[in-house]
Amino acid sequence: MTSIDDLPPLREVIRRHGLSARKSLGQNFLLDLNLTARIARAAEPLSDAVIVEIGPGPGGLTRALLALGAKHVIAIERDVRAIEALREIAERYPGRLTLVEGDALSVDVSPYLPTGPVRIVANLPYNIATALLVSWLTLDPWPPWYDRLVLMFQREVAERIVAGVGSKSYGRLAVLAQWRTEPKILFDIAPSAFVPPPKVTSSLVQLLPRKNPLACDRRRLERVTEAAFGQRRKMLRQSLKSLGGDVFALLEKAGLDPTSRAEDISVEGFVALARATEKAQS
Repeated sequence: MTSIDDLPPLREVIRRHGLSARKSLGQNFLLDLNLTARIARAAEPLSDAVIVEIGPGPGGLTRALLALGAKHVIAIERDVRAIEALREIAERYPGRLTLVEGDALSVDVSPYLPTGPVRIVANLPYNIATALLVSWLTLDPWPPWYDRLVLMFQREVAERIVAGVGSKSYGRLAVLAQWRTEPKILFDIAPSAFVPPPKVTSSLVQLLPRKNPLACDRRRLERVTEAAFGQRRKMLRQSLKSLGGDVFALLEKAGLDPTSRAEDISVEGFVALARATEKAQS
């Protein structure tokens, strides 16, 4: 394993601070600094960027980001055991690492954000990864405060994010992600790279925010996708009844076939449906 700095090896850091991974926190640590450096490079250019990192744990990715030139890293960590280990990194890179202790699902990161490029780069805790992504995809106003997301997910979740129309993985997450961003799977990481090894392969996903996504009310889009995919085996004429009103009229306004199913409808089609519901209730 190649060293990227003069700090102790991650296994030593974990042993010294009692940082055994906890399943309740969704922790799976990456100890190979070659891999953490590869993830960090996927977020380049770093020299002018402020990075928000979620769940840094013992700090493998944090170290890679700083060693490769990130202007500043804001690390949000819930596990109090990791804070002391991360403080050692802060001392090694004075003025370039801000530690925020708390739950990423509830921490308000805005007070820590400077002007200039900001991106989110993280090996996300698996148990909150999808919830965090949805929170970032549903920010208003849009475009958001970040210019890129570079995130680690279970491969199954990554496939749901990038899934195309007609795919079994295509669903609400794909529609939301592809409506507001351009997502792409960059590469996979085998379970053996993690401690403890998860039972599934992981994937690094890049999501680039669209400056001008198709115009529609975000809440209405969430509602129509929830109705359609909530009964994905049924035709739209049936699954959309929970929206109320004249379903056939809505589908006609949106230019959609009533006998289609949710997995057959493109992002553009769902946007048209969201617009139709807004017009019907205005």
